[in-house]
Amino acid sequence: MRKENSTNSMNERFLFQVCELNSAIAMISGRWKSQIVYSISQGNYRFHLLKKELPNISEQVLGRQLKELETHAIIVKKEILDTVPVGIEYVLTNKGLDLVPILESLCDWGKVYESGKEISICSMS
Repeated sequence: MRKENSTNSMNERFLFQVCELNSAIAMISGRWKSQIVYSISQGNYRFHLLKKELPNISEQVLGRQLKELETHAIIVKKEILDTVPVGIEYVLTNKGLDLVPILESLCDWGKVYESGKEISICSMS
């Protein structure tokens, strides 16, 4: 945890004030968050289904990433009462649903400009 008056904390607060893009990126940053959101959007609502879909993520990291997405109100955790023991499912909020097409667009952008592909530069004149 970062000290409130550290240079890093002050810089982060400044960047968040200057441009909302910085706070948006902070909400979805992390190696697995975008994949988790997309996987939930495709119907993998339960922890074991997410783990199956993303086999290289550890259970500890998956749990932490889910908590962070919940903290940012991108997902909510709901209890499934008719199971024994009570099950948990993760559901995208409206904020999370709005994020899915943005992630898909970023994925498309990444496919076009991934490492090694030629990028043409247009003249503005």
